[in-house]
Amino acid sequence: MGQQRRALIVGGGIAGMASAIMLGRIGVSVKLIDLDPGWRVYGAGITITGPTLRAMKQLGIYEQVAAQAYVGHGIRVCNVAGVPMDEVATPIAPEAGVAGCGGIMRPVLHRLLSEQVRASGAEVVLGCTVSDMSDQDGGALVRCSDGCVERFDLVVGADGLFSRVRQLLFPQAEPPRYMGQYVWRTVAPRPPGLDQRHFFLGGPHKVGLTPVSADAMYMFLLEAREDRQNVADADLAPTLARLLATYGGPLRDIRENLSDRSPIIVRPLEAFRLPSPWSRGCVQLIGDAAHPTTPQLASGAGLAIEDALVLAEELAATQDVRAALTQFMARRYARCQLVVDSSFAIGDKERAGAPAQEQTAILARSLASLAEEI
Repeated sequence: MGQQRRALIVGGGIAGMASAIMLGRIGVSVKLIDLDPGWRVYGAGITITGPTLRAMKQLGIYEQVAAQAYVGHGIRVCNVAGVPMDEVATPIAPEAGVAGCGGIMRPVLHRLLSEQVRASGAEVVLGCTVSDMSDQDGGALVRCSDGCVERFDLVVGADGLFSRVRQLLFPQAEPPRYMGQYVWRTVAPRPPGLDQRHFFLGGPHKVGLTPVSADAMYMFLLEAREDRQNVADADLAPTLARLLATYGGPLRDIRENLSDRSPIIVRPLEAFRLPSPWSRGCVQLIGDAAHPTTPQLASGAGLAIEDALVLAEELAATQDVRAALTQFMARRYARCQLVVDSSFAIGDKERAGAPAQEQTAILARSLASLAEEI
């Protein structure tokens, strides 16, 4: 038996928490740090694909998600008036033992994952990030913002779109860039009969609904904007109501009930492409730190969890950390780039006002590919 390996995970979001859970299971001693002293989570709901649910099952949280959130099958495509026009399948192999899609509130997912992280025995340090790193004896000597200096056999950069670890590894890499769209999100009561995901296409914006619990649903709206603009809090409800003005069906009820008390979140979509490899030495980027994507395929969370699963599998197969990271990249790069490229392509068609069939065709092809084993 060799000496127990030590890993530092930078970032306590979905990718970081999933990595802490999985690395702990293979006997790695884990320290997780997060810049937010409150380890808070921001956002409304998230949509979940079948492959993401499969990854959640491997992680050990699928049954809790199914009980506390929503799982189902298929996407109903409607016109602006809310009239159904088509169905998009959400394929997943029957042996996966999961539904084809789902939805969950971000705070619920954060609680499920953080409880597992705490139970795993991982050391969690909040209000802290990485200041500097250097190679040492096949590992990394890391200085953190709280003044702590330690050596680790592995460093996992899971600190998101504006990753400090990525800046240290690849200072010349492309920074996040604005993708020409804003995403609006809110949560509303789930009406009786709304039993699956919905898209509303053919209008000025792409709008979607996803159940996130027995009595709540999450709405997103993608708005094309050439330039970034701030929206004042007082303007959130009136602006979203204006964007929804021509939509009927359940979107009409959402619009008519918007007020200054509605939980509305709006942000610009930003992303970048990072060439392979996403590692240097014993330091590996995962999740949005390596392959951020726009939300058209609803796969960002799924890719983050898959990264954690594959990283743990490869580290369990060898004591050579650098060899494990090479194998990680061989398994992850093409799959992650499929999501990034397809999401960007759908976004281009949305901004151009392309027919709904062109958008859903890319979606269907991508979901079929993602249903394959990782």
